[in-house]
Amino acid sequence: MATTNLKRIPVALAQRGYEVVIGRGCRFHVGEELQRLGYGSGLKVLVVSNPVVFHHYGTHCMEALGAAGFMASSLLVEAGETHKTPATVARIYDACWRERLERESLIMALGGGVVGDMAGFAAATWLRGIAVVQVPTTLLAMVDAAIGGKTGVNHPGGKNLIGAFHQPRLVLVDPDTLFTLPEREFQGGMAEVIKYGVIGDVELFTKLEQAETLRSATAMEPALLIQLLCRSAAAKAAVVVADERESGCRAILNYGHTMGHALETLTGYDTYLHGEAVAMGMGAMGWIASREGYWQDIEHQRQTAVLAKAGLPLRWPPLDPDAVVACMGSDKKVRNGRVRFVVPRALGRVEIRDDISTERVGQALKALQ
Repeated sequence: MATTNLKRIPVALAQRGYEVVIGRGCRFHVGEELQRLGYGSGLKVLVVSNPVVFHHYGTHCMEALGAAGFMASSLLVEAGETHKTPATVARIYDACWRERLERESLIMALGGGVVGDMAGFAAATWLRGIAVVQVPTTLLAMVDAAIGGKTGVNHPGGKNLIGAFHQPRLVLVDPDTLFTLPEREFQGGMAEVIKYGVIGDVELFTKLEQAETLRSATAMEPALLIQLLCRSAAAKAAVVVADERESGCRAILNYGHTMGHALETLTGYDTYLHGEAVAMGMGAMGWIASREGYWQDIEHQRQTAVLAKAGLPLRWPPLDPDAVVACMGSDKKVRNGRVRFVVPRALGRVEIRDDISTERVGQALKALQ
């Protein structure tokens, strides 16, 4: 099956550069893409996926790898944040040992952000680091999780507290895989797309406002879907290149995440999807920013309208505000004991602040319950 309108977006890191390749049907050419990178026949590839994704797309990838001469094996793990643990990563290590992966071998992540994070972390640590290729099959992974090299797993004390930076050699995005994605998962991914519009791409945000629907891949215009994928990937790539290890401006990508991660942790990772929690975090920060005068209330209303158009939740559950604040205090982005928030100043512009009071956070949560 031939690809159409293939787009190649560079992540132009000085020493670990790679491409995000976007095109319908490109999953059938994963072997050829690896050959373009210089990988040769006989190379061992461990494909890590989950049962549902592998049922739909595993055969395509395994056959494409085999046709290009690669020795492919597979491991299926359960998806979902509750399974994003060191114990699951240990299963990947066991498979690496069983298949005798070497330093020249690679791990391929076929699935959503959870699979990608765990496979990436295993690759970062097996034999002190082997190559990883990301083949994301969810919108959230396509526009965010698969790009940038953040890998890791959760700890009972918080989300993604165990991890490493490990850039992929390639990110291969086939939009056709979104047609089997449940609508709720697609809507969760739209939260990250909306985030890019708020933090730095007003034109993207306007396209989202003007779109007829943001709730499913099947209902969206194909050309618009490709545009959203490309603009989001380019936005993520630009920030990663400017700040690979999140020592500065890359922190803006965490808009909505600080409060969203606390929500996920306090609800046991089994109530809200990651994108849903991010959307609720964006809504809370938008409310705080409008009350503090950081941006105009009309901009908060526009953000709320786009989140609602995507079918994302905005109302918070009746969590104890003190518990939310305490959970945010253990977030990995805390500096010198102060929680750092990404605060919108206008559509397309944000700043990082550590002076948001706990009282204001509590007021936002009560207002949005």
